Amino acid sequence: MKDKVVVITGASRGIGAAAARVFADAGAKVALVARSNTAITDLAAEIGPAALALPCDIAEWSQVEAATARVMDWAGQIDVLINNAGVIEPIARLAEADPEAVARSYRINLLGVFHGMRAVLPVMRRQGSGTILTVSSGAAHNPYEGWGAYCSGKAGAAMLTRAAHLEEAPAGIRVMGLSPGTVATEMQVIIKASGVNPVSQLDPSVHIPAEWPARTLLWMCGSEADPWLGKEISLRDEAIRRAVGLI
Repeated sequence: MKDKVVVITGASRGIGAAAARVFADAGAKVALVARSNTAITDLAAEIGPAALALPCDIAEWSQVEAATARVMDWAGQIDVLINNAGVIEPIARLAEADPEAVARSYRINLLGVFHGMRAVLPVMRRQGSGTILTVSSGAAHNPYEGWGAYCSGKAGAAMLTRAAHLEEAPAGIRVMGLSPGTVATEMQVIIKASGVNPVSQLDPSVHIPAEWPARTLLWMCGSEADPWLGKEISLRDEAIRRAVGLI
């Protein structure tokens, strides 16, 4: 990853912040995209000159387009996009869910992924190379009570990943997803507090640290992960954990 340029959405905390540190440690330049200006500014200061803080709402195309232009001005290339930003709310049964809250969920979890892809694909096509990694979820493939918006948004993002691979693999662009399982992040705190569906009943000790998916995302940038192009890697798979060096 020496001198590669990595754009990470949702970089203010959790998997995104862990990925920023892991990729920077591997020699990459990291562009930190999130709505929380203070958090990403502090993280960029921690990492140093190899980090750029970019306050941006990925739900808004104009902001994503502008952030991408700033990365190009800063580094002149984009080698990796990590579509990580996501929200679990609203946790509500479909009959009671607030339509505006559901729409906001889709704008982040689904449209935000499209915005990221749409912004970087022309750059990667000109370069003739690039990697797009989308953080998925088991909820993309299985319904959970109270998570109708989240499950359907993640399912759509998983299909975008497959579509991007179909369209862009001939241009030398690598696209795949990562389903990390349950991770010890703020999202799990929100889920626990909701008391809805079996996931909220899990003991916190079963959640993996955010560094695990972060290190897996780094591994996915290498040729060892090529058999999963256009597909989704599951971090629940012990063979994957061993390949990444987590166990």
